[in-house]
Amino acid sequence: MSLRIVPFEPKYAHSFRDLNIAWLKKYFHVEDKDALLLENCQESIIDIGGFIFLAEYKGKIVGCFSFIPYDEKVFELGKMAVDPNHQGLKIGQELLSFAIEFAKENHWKSIVLYSSTKLDAALHIYRKYGFVEVELEKELPYERSDIKMELIFNSKN
Repeated sequence: MSLRIVPFEPKYAHSFRDLNIAWLKKYFHVEDKDALLLENCQESIIDIGGFIFLAEYKGKIVGCFSFIPYDEKVFELGKMAVDPNHQGLKIGQELLSFAIEFAKENHWKSIVLYSSTKLDAALHIYRKYGFVEVELEKELPYERSDIKMELIFNSKN
């Protein structure tokens, strides 16, 4: 598969937004925090020290994810989406694998993510890559979140 994972550039802002909105509308709904992050991704993610990566397949942006600063050397993995016409090609797993390697290369302590127990396939993949369930805080970032997971890196990574 000729998949390339590329860092965010302003020209990709609409693809990042559109992929996520399509995913959210399919499974949930667009919440206020989603709208803030997606409509202003440069300011709300990149400019605060976060990262956005996009998956390019055959010249088209077909997937994405973001890292949002969470704590010192800890980032929240979020806004992961794959175009419905390109699902089943393991693009999501390629993005996740890239995300984990990026975190290791930057010597992060861990990656956290919020998800929903309605998303069995996604949770299975997160567990496959070493994420474990951790306690949810009371003030959640998203209404849809009912599970929090974390991947902790040891000092040898």
